[in-house]
Amino acid sequence: MSHKSLNFVDSHCHLDLIDLSDFNDQMSDVIESAKENNITDILSISVDLDSLPRVLETASIYPNIYASVGLHPCHSPEITTSVDELVTLSENSKIIAIGETGLDYHMNYGSDPLNDDFNWQRERFRSHIQAAIKTQKPLIIHTRDAREDVISILDEEHASQAGGIMHCFVEDLETAEKALEMGFYISFSGIVTFKNARDIQAVAKMVPDDRILIETDSPYLAPVPKRGKKNQPAYVRYIAEFLAELRGTSVEEFAEITHNNYYRLFNLAVLE
Repeated sequence: MSHKSLNFVDSHCHLDLIDLSDFNDQMSDVIESAKENNITDILSISVDLDSLPRVLETASIYPNIYASVGLHPCHSPEITTSVDELVTLSENSKIIAIGETGLDYHMNYGSDPLNDDFNWQRERFRSHIQAAIKTQKPLIIHTRDAREDVISILDEEHASQAGGIMHCFVEDLETAEKALEMGFYISFSGIVTFKNARDIQAVAKMVPDDRILIETDSPYLAPVPKRGKKNQPAYVRYIAEFLAELRGTSVEEFAEITHNNYYRLFNLAVLE
């Protein structure tokens, strides 16, 4: 049997939020650390439009680093973005996804009536879905304490026409199955390696080979054995190793599966 090479992908991180003081103030050291751990591809996720130039600056330097455009549901209730603005911003060749978008009912935004009912989040979410369909770029979906509304809006807005990723998945099996039915991929972060994450691990065992992805969500949520430390793309290997064992396959096979899924979802050409 031939030995497969290790080629990991980090399908969701925030390079612009990493504290570079831990890396000699050099983004190149973050990327080199990832390379030394066989991470070949990174998707750097935008959380607001102000930071997008910084995200794109890094992506423009490295062939296998791409970016998304979007407004995170936890960011700036007072800021709106239109479908047309998202479509225009996504014309950059390095932007391969729309988001991070979705719903987050966990955050307490105070007594302002604008924030209490979360209508602003739902409208913003719909705009992102519509932009994704127009551009035919996959969605990056965030959900916390809002699983039913997320699934309902994805269905109402025909998000299956764009597809995408349920990122940092911590929901139940039913939510995973509904997302899979709509053509979405399920991505697992370092949370899946935590001892108390048995329900998430159960979901991770059932996601089909052709729909599973891995991510760090760095600089947050470092996996075991780095839990409690600042996260970085290099640590995605620990998530891959954990999930390979959980799913009863070799880490080489699992790396190939997730690598292929990433390239297929984003319609990327393999770089020599």
